[in-house]
Amino acid sequence: MLQVKDLTKKFGHYPAVDRVNFTIRRGEIVGYLGPNGAGKSTTIKMLSGLLEPTEGEIFYNDKNIYDDLISYKGKLGYVPEESEIYPHLSGFEYLQMVGRLRGLEENIITEKAEQLLELFKLYGSMHFYISSYSKGMRQKILIIAALLHNPEILLLDEPLSGLDVATVLVFKEVLRKLAGVGKVILYSSHILEVVENLCDRVIIIHKGKILADDSVKNLKELSKKPSLEEVFSNLVLKEDTEKIADEMFKTIVG
Repeated sequence: MLQVKDLTKKFGHYPAVDRVNFTIRRGEIVGYLGPNGAGKSTTIKMLSGLLEPTEGEIFYNDKNIYDDLISYKGKLGYVPEESEIYPHLSGFEYLQMVGRLRGLEENIITEKAEQLLELFKLYGSMHFYISSYSKGMRQKILIIAALLHNPEILLLDEPLSGLDVATVLVFKEVLRKLAGVGKVILYSSHILEVVENLCDRVIIIHKGKILADDSVKNLKELSKKPSLEEVFSNLVLKEDTEKIADEMFKTIVG
């Protein structure tokens, strides 16, 4: 179980994340939604140990992660929002490096990396420099790196960015299977349709504060909205989006 209590991150006097509380249990896929600048990536960077909270605490299995941060990080698989990774390495060399940092044996690294590269349709490009990869190919490498050591916790920040339709379908099914064996999964995305179909629960954050934390079904019933997109718009986008779109259209076409 991953739990955050009063999690806060300030940059100067500005609270990017403001006293956030939630729990993710084993076997749950929890969607983390919000507009740009809401605090999603900042939250995930704190959960990954990359950013230290200004205030608040993070617990995994009832233990503060800062009691043994190295051990906690060893249980994490993290796909960051930006796919900027070492361009001078090949895809396979990058996975070798990640596997060694995770303490995996060389034969295990090679076996799992080659199998996953094959399944992600990258086997033929595994020895090419990452600098020659497309955005989607780099994203696949980041996903493989996050999964290579069979982590207990997956923190996914826009994981589908740049991926082709077939890979998206496969990856969503893999996430369901990983949840089925008890992984803790936090899934941050702007693609509301995917979140609605994939996630057991949704947390909506806006201006650093949580506005909602419930199942998609309950959120739709409580707000009397037919889709997660409309629930999100109702909670976050206070402006009349159709009116703004009309004004934009008139401006564009004259």
